[in-house]
Amino acid sequence: MDTTITDNIKPESKLKSYLVFTKFRLSALVVVSALSGYLFVVFRDGAPVNGTIIWLLMVGGSLVTAASNGSNQIWEKDIDILMKRTHGRPLPQGKMSVKEAYIVVLVCLVVGTYLLYRINFLCALLGFCAFISYVFIYTPMKRVSPWAVFVGAFPGAIPPMLGAIAHTNAFGMEPGVLFFIQFVWQFPHFWAIAWVSFDDYKAGGFSLLPSKFGKSKNSAFQITMYSLFLIPFTLLPWVLGWAGTTTLVIGTILGAWFFWYSYRLLLTCDDKDARRLMFASFFYLPLVQFLYVFDYLPK
Repeated sequence: MDTTITDNIKPESKLKSYLVFTKFRLSALVVVSALSGYLFVVFRDGAPVNGTIIWLLMVGGSLVTAASNGSNQIWEKDIDILMKRTHGRPLPQGKMSVKEAYIVVLVCLVVGTYLLYRINFLCALLGFCAFISYVFIYTPMKRVSPWAVFVGAFPGAIPPMLGAIAHTNAFGMEPGVLFFIQFVWQFPHFWAIAWVSFDDYKAGGFSLLPSKFGKSKNSAFQITMYSLFLIPFTLLPWVLGWAGTTTLVIGTILGAWFFWYSYRLLLTCDDKDARRLMFASFFYLPLVQFLYVFDYLPK
């Protein structure tokens, strides 16, 4: 690639390219999830909030996530140009060289992993495992099988577990339950995105809806079923005695609200309802996770 293209880009444009390349806004959502996991276990233990750990968790988690997102764009740079939603990314547009992209990824990964290691070894291990599984298993699998969604749900569910282990420094029931809830949530969340972006994904060679028939009643039914299962799974902290009646009531309402959007999609199989479900999923997860935080029951 002609490096003169990237050399002549203004600093503010270069910064914007870095933010797009690392999907900064997505990284922020991941950090919020990790923060909720940390605060939940800290409040339950009646321990003081450690500002240093929060800083390390937020910055380290953001950088490792940025490295994962950037690596994904390196893998798919020749595919991104084929899709409307991704053709404007820095690599397809020549706003960043591949060499530069590798450097950004390496710096983010090394610094981010080190910051997580400053918390404890398990945090660094989880962050690095999330990077490896997302980049080297999920990303290439996306063009091969819809099962990539299942594989990608594992690194995608690590943030709240990471946050919890930042305090506990051990795997256990609480980090595991937080992981499991986010794991289940990802299926209706991602399938709603795959429905809305179906034609775009198809242009890039991706087929990620659960049914081989694509945008069909079968796919909508599976989305609806996972949304239904999410209701009792969301209430697990209440079932286990970790949260109070507020979680039972508001968690049930939020679950029913989210399920209603998925059921609407089942009835209509309309892109508008898939888009509504997609946006509902963005709100649902942080609302539920911080519901746990503010409705904790001390040990």
